Amino acid sequence: MSDTLRQGIKLYQARKYTDALSFFLSLPPDSADNIDLAYFIGLCYARLNKYDEALLYLEQVVTNGTDEERIKQCRLSLAVIYSLTNRSKMAEFELSKLTEDGIDTEQIQCAKGYVTWYRNEIDKSIDYYENVLDQNPENSTALNGLGYILASTGKDLTRALFLCKKAVDSNPNSAAYLDSLGWVYFKLGLLKEAKTFVKRALEHNPDNEEIKNHYQEILSSSSDIKNNDIHRRG
Repeated sequence: MSDTLRQGIKLYQARKYTDALSFFLSLPPDSADNIDLAYFIGLCYARLNKYDEALLYLEQVVTNGTDEERIKQCRLSLAVIYSLTNRSKMAEFELSKLTEDGIDTEQIQCAKGYVTWYRNEIDKSIDYYENVLDQNPENSTALNGLGYILASTGKDLTRALFLCKKAVDSNPNSAAYLDSLGWVYFKLGLLKEAKTFVKRALEHNPDNEEIKNHYQEILSSSSDIKNNDIHRRG
């Protein structure tokens, strides 16, 4: 790895994605390996939910890179981004390329669960996450993914709470995990707890639109309940 990139990598690892992106974009084109630079720029854009920009760079790594592990990671990221941007055929293509190579890890199964969830294939998504947990009950990505689906669909809020708590215990600073746990509490009608955890999620990832929407919905529900109490007392 080029020494030139190390400062930006440290910023990225510290979750300072905007600062890391600014650093990488400020580097002269010939100051580092183009594929290394494209890889980290793509990751930064993905973390900042700037998906079109992320695609441009991550696709460069897949097309021109030689590091197989990095290419695998980029294909996973591309599959998720394609799903989020309603390009399901492209998402399927990236996942199929991974399985064609005989790769079917827990991470790929979780990616399939995520993609099918966004395609509203709920039962299929649940099956992917359940399969991962059958193999590894401690897989935090699957715990969180399945817990969030069970909460969002109202299928099993008790199990959703157990799964999401376990995910947060494994990584208390994950914005995604904190948001999922907060969302379970919201579905259970426990607004104080919901607000606490989603607010923590927002502090870790203030640019995430889904977390912001969850927080606003919780605040709105809290306000509605407060107003109803005032009217009843009146």
